[in-house]
Amino acid sequence: MKLIQANGVPESLARVDQPQAPPVRVALVQHEWVEDAAALVDTLRDGIRTAAEAGAKVVFLPELTLSRYPADTLPEGTPSATAEDLATGPTVTFARAAARDFGVHVHASLYERAEQGDGLGFNTAVVVAPDGQVVARTRKTHIPVTAGYYEDKYFRPGPPDDAYPVVALEDPSLRLGLPTCWDEWFPEVARLYSLGGAEVLCYPTAIGSEPDHPDFDTQPLWQQVIVGNGIANGLFMVVPNRFGTEGLITFYGSSFISDPYGRVLVQAPRDEAAVLVADLDLAQRRDWLELFPFLATRRPDSYAALTAPVRDDHRREVQQ
Repeated sequence: MKLIQANGVPESLARVDQPQAPPVRVALVQHEWVEDAAALVDTLRDGIRTAAEAGAKVVFLPELTLSRYPADTLPEGTPSATAEDLATGPTVTFARAAARDFGVHVHASLYERAEQGDGLGFNTAVVVAPDGQVVARTRKTHIPVTAGYYEDKYFRPGPPDDAYPVVALEDPSLRLGLPTCWDEWFPEVARLYSLGGAEVLCYPTAIGSEPDHPDFDTQPLWQQVIVGNGIANGLFMVVPNRFGTEGLITFYGSSFISDPYGRVLVQAPRDEAAVLVADLDLAQRRDWLELFPFLATRRPDSYAALTAPVRDDHRREVQQ
């Protein structure tokens, strides 16, 4: 698989004090879904192997890592019939084997079975440690309802309690948040993770063309909003997307890693499998937020409207 590495560690422009720890090397894998499950696993293992051989300690994979993207059309029958058990299903089984075999933390995403009588499941991100233990699990909080992305017909929103947990990895030392795809459009998500002390957010993603607006390429907007949320919150952003055509959607790849200064450290092409590797100087978060203290100068006493229920005039009917 094609390896694309960042060109060193850019200068921390707001630095006053030297960092106490070396940079952390991370990677992501951009891949195309194929129906042959064994071939797909081989591709992903090749990507993780490539990342590990390049020195990455954590490897991040796209949304619904082993699955065809289901939500381009409305479901027939029970949507969650294709969901899997978190502990024993194919995704965590695959991630456990890869983490052990290559000695890295492996992040993956799955359609998690969670029977509650509504035919839906959760869109769930996990991290598996090199010893095979699942050390993090976060369920996607915001669910799209747009044409070609009928995810509300497949996924239940993650519960509101502890919706944005920050996971402290020890080796490497890293404070990590695991929102998913549509969550990336909401500034509240990045802010809450930053308030919780996250240094890095991973947004496993499945995004591409708009079936009802075929001439509208949203890739630049997608990238800009994620990078901007990183700037506003002092966060590194790791964004693994898929590429290729599945049903009505052509996914636009373009996976990337950005830093708190808004610099894209490394980026994948739109239509090719790739492994991205970058060294993250985590102290840049401190440097930037000391110069521009966004968290310290907030006015939460003025934000009550953010927690008010969604108004009827903000809702819309999706054409189906």
